[in-house]
Amino acid sequence: MLYYEIGSINHELTAEDLKKGIFEALGKIGSKQKVLAIPPDYTRLPSRSGELTEFAWQFYGDAMTDVLPALGTHSPMTDHQISHMFGSLPASLIREHDWRNDVVTVGIVPPEFVKEVSGGAVEFPWPAQVNKLLIEGNFDLILSIGQVVPHEVVGMANYNKNIFVGTGGVEGINKSHFVGAAYGMERMMGHADTPVRRIFNYASDNFTNHLPIVYVQTVVGLDKTDGVIKTRGLFIGDDLEVFDKAAKLALQVNFEMLDKPLKKVVVYLDPTEFKSTWLGNKSVYRTRMAIEDDGELIVLAPALVEFGEDKEIDRLIRKYGYFGTPKTLQNCDENEELRNNLSAAAHLIHGSSEGRFNITYCPGKEAENLTQAEIESVGFKYADIDEVTAKYNTNNLRDGYNTMPDGEEIFYISNPALGLWAFKDRFNY
Repeated sequence: MLYYEIGSINHELTAEDLKKGIFEALGKIGSKQKVLAIPPDYTRLPSRSGELTEFAWQFYGDAMTDVLPALGTHSPMTDHQISHMFGSLPASLIREHDWRNDVVTVGIVPPEFVKEVSGGAVEFPWPAQVNKLLIEGNFDLILSIGQVVPHEVVGMANYNKNIFVGTGGVEGINKSHFVGAAYGMERMMGHADTPVRRIFNYASDNFTNHLPIVYVQTVVGLDKTDGVIKTRGLFIGDDLEVFDKAAKLALQVNFEMLDKPLKKVVVYLDPTEFKSTWLGNKSVYRTRMAIEDDGELIVLAPALVEFGEDKEIDRLIRKYGYFGTPKTLQNCDENEELRNNLSAAAHLIHGSSEGRFNITYCPGKEAENLTQAEIESVGFKYADIDEVTAKYNTNNLRDGYNTMPDGEEIFYISNPALGLWAFKDRFNY
């Protein structure tokens, strides 16, 4: 059932609009005794999910007993991040998801189904895992809150990904990431109907259909005319329709089709959001279909301090590096530790250009930042951030095409998490 919808490529939803929308939807849902909210973490700050969670708490008051940020494999939120993202919401409501220890398996998607939807790319059973709080908490409403946007693992982020990955466990996250990598990231990005999504939908239909989950989905994008992030849509409902509507709008808002491939792309990683290549490699994922052969991606990463947000994944990235699909698959065959961490293996595939274009990272120069030796050890090129920003000053760049004083044309992206870019001959319709 769809409880509320508003949105178009021209909408600019304010905080009051969002509050009005979620209050109207919750009014239709009715009073509840015990409510759980599952918003994303701080890495999804522009999604407006923090405000929507706060508004839901204002509506339900003491009936909202728990807020479980959908961390997935990400680092726990800090006190500052919690207060900044969720406003007046009491920090005492926040629960920390531990993807290694806090999960239960609610069902198994059979291997023959996984093989069928992946076109034979993989054949293994997929465990549907969620944080035990969802099962044991006796909630009469679970609000899954988040942004629908093109995504490298599932095609379009959110909906039940927020449940099965955001609150998921080691095996479920590992295998879902690997399904996407084996099937082909470039075949999925920007699509709502993908092998990974079908697996999640199977799990929703068969294993969690008894849970009272309502999805609160935003569509947010960067307005290139003024450089301001704007909320274009809000969709609230309890079935696939809410995701389909949001995904259709997100493709209009967040996807840019280019007439020609790009020779040089410069991406800026906001230091409040991007501290790892685990997240920062969105600069690679979201531009790979736009960059020409032998082109260059330059990533300005002033806050880059680690490769993986999870310490074990960080260790595996440092050991095996971003050296392309054949090498990664060989390493999986030869090393049990990588076979047991397939999300890391998938990430190593996603983060490589497969030798087609150059990836240059420019970390900051504080003591905690990744060093040149560390950057180069995993297969990336390194450049001095001061020298690069002297040439490509982000204060003087606008999103999209820029012509530099020497006549060089570059393409600038201020936040890779908000979009997907592709050359028309490379996008898979």
